[in-house]
This record gives sequence, structure tokens and C-alpha cells, in this order.
Amino acid sequence: MTVWVGRSAAEIAAAVREKRVTPREVVAEHLARIELLDSRVGAFRTLRAEAALAEADELATRDLDRLPLAGVPVAVKDNLPVRGESNRLGSAATPDKPADDDHATVQRLRAAGAVVVGLTNVPELCVFGTTDGVHGIARNPWDTSRTAGGSSGGSAAAVAAGMVPIALGNDGMGSLRIPAANCGLVGLKPGHGTVPAGIGHGDWFGMSENGPLATTVEDARLMFAVLAGTEAVRPSGKEARKVAVSVRSPLVGVRVTRPYRAAAREAAELLATVGHRVRAADPPYPLWLSTTSLAHWTAGTAVDAAELDPRLLTRRTRVHAAVGRRFLNSVRKSDRREQLRRRLEPFFAEHDVLITPALARRGPAAAAWHERGWLRNLLVNTNYSPLTPPWNLTGWPALSVPFGTLPGGAPCAVQLVGRPGSELDLLALAGQLEELRPWRRTAPLD
Repeated sequence: MTVWVGRSAAEIAAAVREKRVTPREVVAEHLARIELLDSRVGAFRTLRAEAALAEADELATRDLDRLPLAGVPVAVKDNLPVRGESNRLGSAATPDKPADDDHATVQRLRAAGAVVVGLTNVPELCVFGTTDGVHGIARNPWDTSRTAGGSSGGSAAAVAAGMVPIALGNDGMGSLRIPAANCGLVGLKPGHGTVPAGIGHGDWFGMSENGPLATTVEDARLMFAVLAGTEAVRPSGKEARKVAVSVRSPLVGVRVTRPYRAAAREAAELLATVGHRVRAADPPYPLWLSTTSLAHWTAGTAVDAAELDPRLLTRRTRVHAAVGRRFLNSVRKSDRREQLRRRLEPFFAEHDVLITPALARRGPAAAAWHERGWLRNLLVNTNYSPLTPPWNLTGWPALSVPFGTLPGGAPCAVQLVGRPGSELDLLALAGQLEELRPWRRTAPLD
């Protein structure tokens, strides 16, 4: 008997199209995996078991030949509407009301043949890089004592545990790349305007983007193509690119630990062996990047929290929103993001791609961080993920890809950043790293 759990989305879709397996069989097997493991992982806020099986049966009556994700189970982050399901954003303050329609990205996944099996856990209002709150704690399947990351932590945990082959998340300050890095996945934040956004009230001033989480570069490319409404073109990995490698933290006073520095340098060296022109070069990060990041991060939360009962929000969210209200007017009038783009454009005129560590240190403990103080959360988040926010501020594409392991065996990761419109080029380089240094697809939880 063929087992479909642990197979890639591309493999599953091909088998369904060729009628070697039915959508129901695939979905049922993944639902059984969720039932077996999720009490240990905490990936899902809600499951759609009956609805998913019914949708799989309906899918089997369609013409499957042209569906790139035929029968592929997918998880959706719980800040994107799924028709008939409530959209809680990790909070007790949000209404428990079913959504009337799917988000545009969910519509595109369904149209491509994917079956939504559930909505995944997030930190309240998707603010922090640890996924915990009133709906549970999402743990890293490679080390369940550690957070899966955030805010797409539940989506990443579901993929890394083999509960689904792909998942939908989004990224406003690193919320795809952080959990991807923790959980050993490929996580792509597309450039601004490439994939429909519509996240919260204003996409955190246009910084938030929807994107894929996957175990393979091929699956990330396939899902990105569906989300962007384009073809899954595979650029030639043999084209020599000018690659800069930098292990410097963009934020003053934050240190990148040795395993992540080493991973970035080793990844760059590997790319050099296959013909890319690699050199060490630090982007000219401005000193005001820290304060600009904080202002936009907190102000985005202030907008999202404005219509919610503050008595039902956790303490760290209330304080975060209160700080953000002080920045709202200045953020709305600010041209700092444009200044940052202008400052970095000459660097990316000289280099095609930037490689950095994905994180500065391993993810913190899986714990009830939402019960702890705001400043403690702020420091923990800033110290472990200083390398992701600049690319939300610029609106340029960035990708986290597994590379090597940390002491103890959990995945390490590097980040690839490119110019606007370079998503497929980043995926091509990630694919070369995947070939040169293969990684294990799912965590050994069985």
C-alpha cells in the first residue's frame, strides 16, 4: 500500500491526476496524521475533517488533468478567511463568526485542486515570532521544547510534521521566514504586489505578503505560481549570478550566533563551486532601521486592534498596540521605507542576490509567552530575528531555505533576498542548495 504522508505536493498531485490515488484517500491519510500528532505539536486551531472529505469527493468529479494541486491537502493560517469557518487571529477578542467567502489566495488554491483541511494557530493578531496564545502553543516538530516560530507558526509546524505537504502563511516582519527557518522549510515572502494580500486592516501599511511554506523548492515554486497566478517556470540554475554574503545584523546591538553565521558562509561557498560570483559584502543598513521597524510593527498592530475589546486582548498585545498608537501619524506620513529602498538599490544593482543567516539564534522555548511582559517579548523577538524586517520595509522578495543543522539536530537556515520580481531566481538558487546539501523533509515524530 502506497503511503502519501511525507510525499511532496507535486508527487501527490501527479498521482491524483493519473488516478493512482483518489483525493479522499490522500486527505483521509493526512487527517489521520493530524489526529495522531497534533496534540504534541499544536499546529491547528480548527480542523475541517468532514468538510475536507466532502470537498475531496467533489473534487474527484472534476477534470483533474489541468489542476496543478489536484487533491493536495493544504493548511491555511488563521488570519485569512476560509468560507464557513471563523477567523480568530489567535485571539479571544475576535468574533467567532463564519466567513462568507474565501480569501483570494484560498480561492486560487481551491481552483488549483487543493483541499483545505484546517486553519492553523497564530499568536494573537499575528504580532510575535512565537506562536502561542488562547488557542494553544505551536511547537517545532524537530524539537517540541522550542517554538515553531511565528506568526505562521502553526502552518510551518503542520508542514514540518507531515500533516500537510504545503501550507499558506503570510509575512509582515518575517512571519513566514522565521517559522520556516525554525522548522526546516522553504518559506517565500513574495515581493509587494505579486500575490494578493488583503491581510487585516491594511496589510501593516503594505508590508505583509501571503506566501507558501513547503518541504521542497519544487513545491514552493508550484504553490507560488498558483498564488501569483503565473506559471511555475524553473529559471536556469546554471546562469552565473553575482551573490553577496553578509552575516552582519541589520539591527545595532544584536549579535548573530556562530551556527547561523557559518551556515550563510557555507551556503555562499557552495554556490561559488557551481559558478556563481560570490563575495562578502554588507548592505548599507541605516542606523534608524531599528526605530523604523519598531514604529511600523507596533502601528500595524494598533490598526488591527482598533475595533477589538482591549479587555479581551492579552497584555503583550495591548501594550504593543498602545505603543503603536503613538506612532500612527508619523508612520502614515513617513517616507522612511522609500529612503531605505533608495539606500539599498545601489547595492542590489551591484549584486543579484544577498545571502544572510535566516535567524540570529535558535527559536526560544515553546512557552506561554503571551502571559509574559511586552518588553520581554520584544527583546526575545528582536534578538532572534533581526534579519527579516528590512525586506518587509522595502517590499522586496525574500526566502528562507534550510541549510545544515544546529547542535542537537534541529534545522539551520539561510535567507536569500533579491530585487523586485526575482522570486523565481531566488527559488532557482534555493534549488541548487537543495541539490548540493539535501535536507530531511519532515521531522521524525513517529
